[in-house]
Amino acid sequence: MSRTAAILLAAGSGTRMQGAVTDKVLAPLAGRPVFAYSAAAFMQSATADLYVVVYRDQRQMMELSAYAPTPSVLVHGGRERQDSVVNALAALPADIEHVFIHDCARPLIRPEQLVALHKIVRREQAVVLAHRVTDTIKEHRDDARLRTLNRARLWAMETPQVFARELITRAYARTAGRKLHVTDDAQAIELLGHPIALLENEHANPKLTTPADLAYMEFLLTSRERSRSNRGSGSRAPFAHSRAPFA
Repeated sequence: MSRTAAILLAAGSGTRMQGAVTDKVLAPLAGRPVFAYSAAAFMQSATADLYVVVYRDQRQMMELSAYAPTPSVLVHGGRERQDSVVNALAALPADIEHVFIHDCARPLIRPEQLVALHKIVRREQAVVLAHRVTDTIKEHRDDARLRTLNRARLWAMETPQVFARELITRAYARTAGRKLHVTDDAQAIELLGHPIALLENEHANPKLTTPADLAYMEFLLTSRERSRSNRGSGSRAPFAHSRAPFA
């Protein structure tokens, strides 16, 4: 029987936090470390059989291990994000068929989203959690002219991004062979010309990048808990559903 692994990336340097915290994935968020939210969501979803936690240094490894889901393998990260992913892929046992790749600086993922992604990847081989772009986006050209992009076709990528293990391994091998830099895993898949499904996220899933993001995330968590309490008391709450994936 095939198994699924989840790569939990926690080795980022967090330079844009401007020294507000020593480690953004271990920063306190509503009383728990940021990393703990991603770990808990995966455990609640029961979508992964194995976790690979990618750490930055020995001190961080010790702290992350206290919150890591089980069973976990801890792997040292690389210089760049893509190097960390490659290190984690190399640590997977042979029977792993599908792989979640998640930036733990996005703590607001939901178990039901992980379940939906897991179902889609077994059919499509590649799927990414994403949301539609609502702003007007313009391309600034070298001649100082602007070109408006069609936002109906624009999506902002999030994580988790989920792939067939053979596909993402082959994609990163090509990236390394061409000495290319990619900013997310889907970009590596693009090099193979393989289609990627999108699961639309109708909930906020921000990435912790600056100190102001912590306050925003705490507000979102408080709102989520209030909504759960209202549902528990019999109040009617809006129903959010996952839409069909877009190829």
